[in-house]
Amino acid sequence: MTIAAILGNKGREVISITAQHSVGDAVAVLATRRVGAVPVMEGNRVVGIFSERDVIHAIHAYGADAMARSVGDTMTAPPITVTPGEAVIGALSLMTRRRIRHLPVVEGDRVIGFVSIGDLVKYRIDRIEADAEAMRSYIQSA
Repeated sequence: MTIAAILGNKGREVISITAQHSVGDAVAVLATRRVGAVPVMEGNRVVGIFSERDVIHAIHAYGADAMARSVGDTMTAPPITVTPGEAVIGALSLMTRRRIRHLPVVEGDRVIGFVSIGDLVKYRIDRIEADAEAMRSYIQSA
């Protein structure tokens, strides 16, 4: 099971922002799209991640002025990324070790997808349930 399989199921749409956007603009994107994080792009290259956690840190550091700050001032950088060939279990392990919930999927310097820990856990549960059902069917047919 690889990250490519996850993208095959969920799609490759990537909602992103730039480092020049304001935190307020980024918060609007998170709220409108109902997502917890977005990659911060410079052309086709990911340069950071902007997440709900970054909003909290910005408000703590800058108060109400946080919303006018740039995403570049508040994002998490450099981004931790995975390739499509990465095993799902390896990506889950990376997320657990680094205490992150979102990973850009890159080929070369180009972002081709974005996965969350929820995407990976859902995929693993679906596979486990499918394997269990196959085992039940095998046992009942014997």
